[in-house]
Amino acid sequence: MARHLITSALPYINGIKHLGNMVGSMLPADVYARYLRQRGHEVLYICATDEHGTPAELAAKEAGLPVDTFCAQQHDAQKAVYDGFGLSFDYFGRSSSTQNVEITQTIARELKANGFIEERSIRQVYSNADGRFLPDRYIEGTCPHCGYDKARGDQCENCTRVLDPTDLIEPRSAISGSSDLEVRETKHLFLLQSKLAGEVAAWVDEHGKDWPTLASSIARKWLTEGLQDRAITRDLDWGVPVPADTWPELAAEGKVFYVWFDAPIEYIGATKEWADADPATRDWKSWWYDADDTVRYTEFMAKDNVPFHTVMFPATLLGTRDKWKKVDHVKAFNWLTYYGGKFSTSQKRGVFTDAALELLPADYWRYFLMANAPESDDTSFTWEHFSATVNKDLADTLGNFVNRVLSFSRKRFGDEVPAGKEAGEAEARLGEEIARLLAEYEAQMDALQFRKAAAALRALWSAGNSYLEEKAPWLEIKTDQDGAALTLRTAMNLIHLYAVVSEPFIPASAAAMRSAFALAGDTAAWVSAEEAAALNSVPAGTSFTVPPVLFAKITEEDLESYRERFGGVAASDAEAPGA
Repeated sequence: MARHLITSALPYINGIKHLGNMVGSMLPADVYARYLRQRGHEVLYICATDEHGTPAELAAKEAGLPVDTFCAQQHDAQKAVYDGFGLSFDYFGRSSSTQNVEITQTIARELKANGFIEERSIRQVYSNADGRFLPDRYIEGTCPHCGYDKARGDQCENCTRVLDPTDLIEPRSAISGSSDLEVRETKHLFLLQSKLAGEVAAWVDEHGKDWPTLASSIARKWLTEGLQDRAITRDLDWGVPVPADTWPELAAEGKVFYVWFDAPIEYIGATKEWADADPATRDWKSWWYDADDTVRYTEFMAKDNVPFHTVMFPATLLGTRDKWKKVDHVKAFNWLTYYGGKFSTSQKRGVFTDAALELLPADYWRYFLMANAPESDDTSFTWEHFSATVNKDLADTLGNFVNRVLSFSRKRFGDEVPAGKEAGEAEARLGEEIARLLAEYEAQMDALQFRKAAAALRALWSAGNSYLEEKAPWLEIKTDQDGAALTLRTAMNLIHLYAVVSEPFIPASAAAMRSAFALAGDTAAWVSAEEAAALNSVPAGTSFTVPPVLFAKITEEDLESYRERFGGVAASDAEAPGA
C-alpha cells in the first residue's frame, strides 16, 4: 500500500468560502482521502488558511482589528465550517505559522545561493490617494489581451494571462478607485523563472502526462508563452519577512515575500506544524524530503490556481537544488457558477458554506457537489437541479430503500435480521451486479473521476431498489414467508454495503446506516468483490434499529424560500445545469 500526500488549495483568510471554492479543492480532496484510507493506504491530508497579502490587511482594517487577531479569528471560523462539512484534514494549519516563515526563508536563501533570486530596482505603482505602493492585485484595469475591464495587475481572470500592472489600460486603485497613480522606483527580489524554464518544461513533460487536460494545458500554455522573472516581494506590513541575514537592506525596509511565493510552501509548513504537535510519532520530512519513490503527492485546485502550482511552485522547488517532493498528480476543476454567473458576496448572490450548513446537513451538499463536480466544464448551480438531485438520488433511491427495508422487516419479523431461505438465483444475479458496480466505482475513484464515481455509487443504490421491486417482499410474504425473509436479509446486507462504500461521499449518513446493525466487531474498512457477491456480512439474528429518515425531501416551498434568500430564478427561467 502506498503513502499518499494530499493537499487542497489554501482557502484565503478574508471570509467564509462559497460552494464553488468547496467543490474546487477541499471537498474532492476529502472524498479521495477518505477513500484511500478505507482502502488501506497511509494518507496525510494537509490544508491551511492562506493568511498573507493585501486582502488580509484590508479586511482586518475594515473589521477594526489587528491583522494577526483578525486572521486567528477567521482561521477558527473557517475551520468550524470545514468541520461541519466533515472534511477529514489530518492537519489544518496557518500560513502565518513560524514553521512556514522558517521554511520559506530557507528556500529563498537556497534560491539565492543557486543564482535564481536577484535584487532589482523596479518602477512600481504608487497610489497618492491611498498613500501606499499598490500590490499588483490591487490595481485594476482593462486587459490588453482580451479587453476584460476588471483585470488585476498580476493576472487577468478572464483569459488567465499573466500581467504586470503597467500592462493595464486605464489602471485604477482597487482600494479607493482612484486613478491618481504614479510610478516610483523601489527595490524587490525576483525569482528568475526564465533561467528555470527549461527544467520546468522538462518536469511538466515527465510528470504531466497523466494530469487532466485542464491542468496540463494551462501549464503548457504558460510555458509556451515563456516564463518571466517574477517579483516575489511586496511592500506590506503583514507577511513572511525577507530575512535580514541575507538581504539586510530590503529587510530594513520591511519587505515581505509575495503571498504566492509563501502560500504553496505552507503545504510543507503545515506538515511541519502537524509533526511538531507530536514529534515522537510524526516525521514531516518523510513526506516532503527525498520522498519521490515513497510518496504519491496529489494536489486539488480550481483552474485559476493551476499556473502557480504547476509552474511557479515547481520552479521554486527545482531552483533549490534540494530533494523536495514535487506533485505527482494535479486534479484541476473548472468553475461552479450560480445560475450561470459568479458567486458574489457583495451582491448576496449564491450560497456560501456557512449558510449551506444552516439550511441542510452536510451530506446533501457533499453528494450534490461531487455528483456534479465541474471536471470537464463549468457547472451551473441551480436550486431546481439541487433539489431534484437530493430528492431523487438521496431521498428516493437511497434513503427510502433503507427506511422501507428496515421498517417492513421490523414490522413483520421483529428487531433481528430474519433468516429465511438460502440465497437463490435472484440473489446470485444481484451479487454479480453489485460486484461489477463496485469495481466500476473503485476504478473511477482510483482515476479521480468523481462524477463518474458518483454515478457508479448511485447505480449501486439503484440495484438494491431493482432487486426489491423484482422480489416484492410485501407480496412475497403472503405466500412465502421464508422467501420474504431472504429478500429482506439480502436487502439489509445491501444497506451495510452501502454504508461502507458510500462513506467517502456521505460520511454522516453512512455512519447512521452502519450503526443500525448491532454487529459485534464490525471493523470492515471496505468490501471485497467476493463479499459484494456473497452479500452475507450481516448474518441472520443480528439486532437492528430503524434510523431516523436519512434524507428529507426538499419541497417547492423550501425552494421558493431558498431562491428568495440567495438569489436565483423560477424553475421556468432557470438555466440548464452545466455539463
